[in-house]
Amino acid sequence: MAGRTLHLNVNILNAGFYSSAWRMPSSDPSAFAAVDHYVRIAQIAERGTFDAVFLSDVPAFSDRPEYRPFQALEPTIVLARVAAATDRIGLIGTASTTYNDPYNLARRFASLDIASGGRVGWNIVTTADPSASRNFGFDDVTAHATRYARAGEFAEVVKALWDSWEDDALVGDKATGRFIDTSKVHAIDHKGPFFDVKGPLNVPRSVQGRPVLVQAGGSRDGQALAARHAEAIFSVAHTLEEALAFATAIRTEARACGRSGDDIVILPGLGTIIGSTQAEARRREEELWSLMPGDYGLRRVAGLLKVDPASLDLDGPLPGTALPTDGMQTFFQALVGAAQRDGLTLRQLIRKFGGSTGHRVIVGTPEQMADDIEAWFRAGAADGFNLMPDVLPEGLEVFVDHVVPLLRRRGLFRHGYTGRTLREHFGLDRPESRYAQSRYAPASAASSRVASGA
Repeated sequence: MAGRTLHLNVNILNAGFYSSAWRMPSSDPSAFAAVDHYVRIAQIAERGTFDAVFLSDVPAFSDRPEYRPFQALEPTIVLARVAAATDRIGLIGTASTTYNDPYNLARRFASLDIASGGRVGWNIVTTADPSASRNFGFDDVTAHATRYARAGEFAEVVKALWDSWEDDALVGDKATGRFIDTSKVHAIDHKGPFFDVKGPLNVPRSVQGRPVLVQAGGSRDGQALAARHAEAIFSVAHTLEEALAFATAIRTEARACGRSGDDIVILPGLGTIIGSTQAEARRREEELWSLMPGDYGLRRVAGLLKVDPASLDLDGPLPGTALPTDGMQTFFQALVGAAQRDGLTLRQLIRKFGGSTGHRVIVGTPEQMADDIEAWFRAGAADGFNLMPDVLPEGLEVFVDHVVPLLRRRGLFRHGYTGRTLREHFGLDRPESRYAQSRYAPASAASSRVASGA
């Protein structure tokens, strides 16, 4: 435990992680498109001294919009409003490497990082949604390996652009009339298989140096991307043993990439349904389950398995299906692994994951929540959790008011913020510009460093 601090993040899945959350009495069905809804959640999380709020994103209309709200608003726009209404909490937004360009993304996140006082993180995703592909002129999803090869180069270019200004490049000397020391602003001269980017960025570095890099893919390619670039990882794990194995594998691979491995913050997803008693928590789960559309979970699982929903038997075992080559491999592996390990029928599997989110769910009292979190943290299976309350904002408010005090009394969680940036919350070092020690190197050498991941 020496030197370790528990980290808590909240995944704002609009009305909540349960697909029926929007039908609960406390929910507003239109809140998914109301920025004030996200602001309120962030303010509650900040009151609980959480590390960050997180917004996922799929740039497409939901495939089953009649069943639940979906992530509709562009994350960085929402987080800009959240930044203005909060003071310390981190702000992590998702943006796809498949449907963006490095320069625009680097500029957008750097601008938000400056505007928020250094509280921003970028969640790197490759996007495996067919409907998103068609919105950007593609007939189908780009092959898995190609998406991740592009993502790796994309991340290298973005980091180079964020580093293209040295910290003291902005002079602003009124007496001499010197505004910027251009010897400390560097073209990156990147040429690679996917991108040709001259640089430099037109935005200086923020107080935290550059936004925190976050990654959430659990496939083999996703883990390789995380090992090379990620500073925080949103993982999927259902057992403590799985979580330990994942953490060990990621840290080992990161060391092979020349990193320490110990400076990666690993945050498994965790759904929470809280009651003052176990019976009350179960009643809440039953209410949420009773409001779920009958075939929603079935269609979700069928989509992950890439099979016709009509071919699935709710009261039978999950059929043997090959790992999808271009689909969402992380959640596929999570569902199939749980079904095989626990001998679950499809109906039981959907129920276990609250409508097939794919993440682990705890149904219980605040004490049971705290016990579970403590066990995983002390075992080294997690550095913290990416929390997904059942209904938002009330599920988060219950966690902040009743679970956080228990974690604090056990010496696991902070009583107040000690820093102002997301890097400080996560205990991450502030990175120096890669060009600070090599400003006299020729452009070709700088380009080689970018291409090699230096």
